[in-house]
Amino acid sequence: MKECSHVFVLPEPEPTAQSDTCLECVAAGTHPVQLRMCLECGHVGCCDSSPLRHATGHFKDTGHPIMRTFEPGESWRWCFADTVLV
Repeated sequence: MKECSHVFVLPEPEPTAQSDTCLECVAAGTHPVQLRMCLECGHVGCCDSSPLRHATGHFKDTGHPIMRTFEPGESWRWCFADTVLV
């Protein structure tokens, strides 16, 4: 089973969310389907089901590998670099 090689370098405690929505979607006039938060810096971006995929874009721009769902009642994490649930 594939494992994430990045979980051991995540900051503790988890960063504070930079916003409560995807600000790039707001600026573009689109609506996020679901939100994801970067666990390195707290950036909040929209998921890959959203038209502009800002969470993935944040990973590509910054190299910050792990995000978590920012949806109420959910707690899963995803590593973009290793393409695996954490």
